[in-house]
Amino acid sequence: MKPAFVHESSYVDAPSTIGDGTQIWHFCHILAHTTIGTHCKIGQNVVIGPSVTIGNGCKIQNNVSIYPGVTLEDEVFCGPSMVFTNVSTPRSAIVRNSPEHWGRTLVKKGATIGANATIVCGHDVGRYAFVGAGAVVTKDVPDHAIVLGNPARLRGWACVCGVRLQGGETTLACPDCGRTYDKQGDTVSLAGEPVVK
Repeated sequence: MKPAFVHESSYVDAPSTIGDGTQIWHFCHILAHTTIGTHCKIGQNVVIGPSVTIGNGCKIQNNVSIYPGVTLEDEVFCGPSMVFTNVSTPRSAIVRNSPEHWGRTLVKKGATIGANATIVCGHDVGRYAFVGAGAVVTKDVPDHAIVLGNPARLRGWACVCGVRLQGGETTLACPDCGRTYDKQGDTVSLAGEPVVK
Protein backbone atom coordinates (compact mmCIF):
# COMPACT_ATOMS: atom_id res chain seq x y z
CA MET A 1 0.00 0.00 0.00
CA LYS A 2 1.33 3.46 -0.91
CA PRO A 3 2.19 5.79 1.98
CA ALA A 4 0.49 9.16 2.29
CA PHE A 5 1.69 11.96 0.02
CA VAL A 6 1.96 15.52 1.35
CA HIS A 7 3.01 18.25 -1.09
CA GLU A 8 6.07 20.20 0.03
CA SER A 9 4.04 23.43 0.25
CA SER A 10 1.66 21.96 2.86
CA TYR A 11 2.00 21.64 6.63
CA VAL A 12 0.94 18.77 8.89
CA ASP A 13 1.14 19.64 12.58
CA ALA A 14 2.08 16.93 15.05
CA PRO A 15 0.53 14.88 16.37
CA SER A 16 -1.74 13.99 13.44
CA THR A 17 -2.49 10.74 11.64
CA ILE A 18 -2.66 10.54 7.83
CA GLY A 19 -3.75 7.19 6.35
CA ASP A 20 -1.99 5.25 3.61
CA GLY A 21 -2.69 6.35 0.06
CA THR A 22 -4.01 9.78 1.08
CA GLN A 23 -2.87 12.72 -1.06
CA ILE A 24 -2.61 16.24 0.34
CA TRP A 25 -1.91 18.82 -2.35
CA HIS A 26 -0.62 22.42 -2.47
CA PHE A 27 -0.92 24.99 0.34
CA CYS A 28 -2.88 22.87 2.83
CA HIS A 29 -2.65 22.99 6.61
CA ILE A 30 -3.56 19.97 8.73
CA LEU A 31 -3.68 21.10 12.37
CA ALA A 32 -2.70 19.02 15.39
CA HIS A 33 -4.72 16.04 16.67
CA THR A 34 -6.41 15.52 13.30
CA THR A 35 -7.04 12.04 11.91
CA ILE A 36 -7.42 11.53 8.16
CA GLY A 37 -8.25 8.06 6.84
CA THR A 38 -6.83 6.10 3.94
CA HIS A 39 -7.08 6.96 0.23
CA CYS A 40 -8.40 10.50 0.72
CA LYS A 41 -7.76 13.24 -1.85
CA ILE A 42 -7.35 16.71 -0.43
CA GLY A 43 -7.13 19.56 -2.94
CA GLN A 44 -5.33 22.89 -2.77
CA ASN A 45 -5.71 25.43 0.04
CA VAL A 46 -7.58 23.13 2.43
CA VAL A 47 -7.47 23.62 6.22
CA ILE A 48 -8.46 20.74 8.50
CA GLY A 49 -8.52 20.75 12.29
CA PRO A 50 -7.47 20.87 14.96
CA SER A 51 -8.99 17.69 16.42
CA VAL A 52 -11.03 16.74 13.35
CA THR A 53 -11.72 13.21 12.09
CA ILE A 54 -11.98 12.44 8.37
CA GLY A 55 -12.96 8.93 7.24
CA ASN A 56 -11.53 6.77 4.46
CA GLY A 57 -11.90 7.57 0.78
CA CYS A 58 -13.04 11.19 1.21
CA LYS A 59 -12.53 13.82 -1.51
CA ILE A 60 -12.12 17.37 -0.27
CA GLN A 61 -11.83 19.86 -3.11
CA ASN A 62 -10.00 23.20 -3.22
CA ASN A 63 -10.59 25.97 -0.67
CA VAL A 64 -12.49 23.98 1.98
CA SER A 65 -11.99 24.48 5.73
CA ILE A 66 -13.06 21.73 8.14
CA TYR A 67 -13.20 23.07 11.67
CA PRO A 68 -13.38 21.43 15.12
CA GLY A 69 -16.84 19.97 15.68
CA VAL A 70 -17.09 18.67 12.08
CA THR A 71 -16.72 14.93 11.37
CA LEU A 72 -16.73 13.29 7.94
CA GLU A 73 -17.47 9.58 7.70
CA ASP A 74 -16.13 7.44 4.84
CA GLU A 75 -16.42 8.43 1.16
CA VAL A 76 -17.73 11.96 1.69
CA PHE A 77 -17.32 14.44 -1.18
CA CYS A 78 -16.84 18.14 -0.35
CA GLY A 79 -17.06 20.33 -3.45
CA PRO A 80 -14.87 23.36 -4.15
CA SER A 81 -15.24 26.27 -1.73
CA MET A 82 -18.09 24.71 0.25
CA VAL A 83 -18.31 26.00 3.81
CA PHE A 84 -18.73 24.44 7.25
CA THR A 85 -19.50 26.70 10.20
CA ASN A 86 -18.83 25.63 13.77
CA VAL A 87 -20.07 28.50 15.95
CA SER A 88 -23.72 29.57 15.74
CA THR A 89 -23.26 33.06 17.26
CA PRO A 90 -19.81 34.32 16.18
CA ARG A 91 -18.55 37.74 17.22
CA SER A 92 -15.11 39.15 16.51
CA ALA A 93 -14.85 40.73 19.98
CA ILE A 94 -16.07 37.67 21.91
CA VAL A 95 -13.88 34.56 22.08
CA ARG A 96 -15.78 31.37 21.29
CA ASN A 97 -12.96 28.99 20.37
CA SER A 98 -13.45 26.12 22.81
CA PRO A 99 -15.45 22.87 22.56
CA GLU A 100 -18.42 24.12 24.58
CA HIS A 101 -19.03 26.74 21.88
CA TRP A 102 -18.71 24.47 18.84
CA GLY A 103 -21.79 23.15 17.10
CA ARG A 104 -21.41 19.51 16.05
CA THR A 105 -21.81 18.57 12.39
CA LEU A 106 -21.72 14.98 11.18
CA VAL A 107 -21.54 14.22 7.46
CA LYS A 108 -22.42 10.56 7.05
CA LYS A 109 -21.03 7.93 4.71
CA GLY A 110 -21.17 8.61 0.98
CA ALA A 111 -22.73 12.09 1.18
CA THR A 112 -21.98 14.75 -1.43
CA ILE A 113 -21.81 18.47 -0.69
CA GLY A 114 -21.75 20.60 -3.83
CA ALA A 115 -19.55 23.58 -4.66
CA ASN A 116 -20.18 26.74 -2.60
CA ALA A 117 -22.77 25.05 -0.37
CA THR A 118 -22.88 26.05 3.31
CA ILE A 119 -23.54 23.64 6.18
CA VAL A 120 -24.68 25.59 9.24
CA CYS A 121 -23.32 23.90 12.36
CA GLY A 122 -25.41 21.59 14.50
CA HIS A 123 -26.94 19.63 11.63
CA ASP A 124 -26.25 16.18 10.21
CA VAL A 125 -26.03 15.32 6.52
CA GLY A 126 -27.37 11.80 6.00
CA ARG A 127 -25.86 8.79 4.28
CA TYR A 128 -25.62 9.22 0.50
CA ALA A 129 -27.43 12.56 0.69
CA PHE A 130 -26.77 15.11 -2.06
CA VAL A 131 -26.49 18.79 -1.14
CA GLY A 132 -26.68 20.83 -4.33
CA ALA A 133 -24.22 23.56 -5.31
CA GLY A 134 -24.84 26.78 -3.40
CA ALA A 135 -27.39 25.26 -1.01
CA VAL A 136 -27.54 26.48 2.59
CA VAL A 137 -28.28 23.64 5.02
CA THR A 138 -30.12 24.87 8.13
CA LYS A 139 -31.57 21.55 9.37
CA ASP A 140 -30.73 17.85 9.28
CA VAL A 141 -30.64 16.24 5.83
CA PRO A 142 -32.12 12.70 5.67
CA ASP A 143 -30.30 9.73 4.15
CA HIS A 144 -30.41 9.78 0.32
CA ALA A 145 -32.10 13.21 0.24
CA ILE A 146 -31.38 15.71 -2.53
CA VAL A 147 -31.59 19.22 -1.07
CA LEU A 148 -31.31 22.47 -3.03
CA GLY A 149 -31.65 26.20 -2.43
CA ASN A 150 -31.44 28.69 0.43
CA PRO A 151 -32.58 27.43 2.82
CA ALA A 152 -32.00 23.92 1.48
CA ARG A 153 -35.24 22.05 0.82
CA LEU A 154 -35.95 18.45 -0.13
CA ARG A 155 -36.17 18.09 -3.91
CA GLY A 156 -35.81 14.33 -4.44
CA TRP A 157 -33.81 11.27 -3.52
CA ALA A 158 -30.34 10.07 -4.56
CA CYS A 159 -29.03 6.58 -5.19
CA VAL A 160 -25.80 5.30 -3.67
CA CYS A 161 -24.32 5.97 -7.13
CA GLY A 162 -25.51 9.62 -7.03
CA VAL A 163 -28.26 9.47 -9.67
CA ARG A 164 -31.73 10.85 -8.85
CA LEU A 165 -34.16 8.05 -7.93
CA GLN A 166 -37.48 7.60 -9.68
CA GLY A 167 -40.69 5.98 -8.50
CA GLY A 168 -43.75 6.38 -6.36
CA GLU A 169 -44.81 6.73 -2.74
CA THR A 170 -43.26 3.54 -1.35
CA THR A 171 -40.75 2.23 -3.92
CA LEU A 172 -37.93 4.03 -5.71
CA ALA A 173 -35.39 2.81 -8.26
CA CYS A 174 -32.21 4.08 -9.87
CA PRO A 175 -32.48 4.38 -13.66
CA ASP A 176 -28.70 4.06 -13.96
CA CYS A 177 -27.52 1.19 -11.72
CA GLY A 178 -30.87 -0.53 -11.03
CA ARG A 179 -30.76 -0.45 -7.21
CA THR A 180 -34.20 -0.35 -5.59
CA TYR A 181 -35.24 1.45 -2.41
CA ASP A 182 -38.04 1.39 0.13
CA LYS A 183 -39.59 4.74 1.03
CA GLN A 184 -41.61 5.48 4.15
CA GLY A 185 -42.32 9.21 4.47
CA ASP A 186 -38.95 10.95 4.62
CA THR A 187 -37.04 7.71 5.18
CA VAL A 188 -35.40 6.01 2.21
CA SER A 189 -33.29 2.83 2.44
CA LEU A 190 -32.00 0.16 0.08
CA ALA A 191 -34.71 -2.45 -0.47
CA GLY A 192 -34.45 -5.26 2.05
CA GLU A 193 -31.89 -3.52 4.25
CA PRO A 194 -32.59 -2.18 7.74
CA VAL A 195 -32.86 1.56 8.12
CA VAL A 196 -29.57 3.00 9.45
CA LYS A 197 -30.01 5.58 12.20
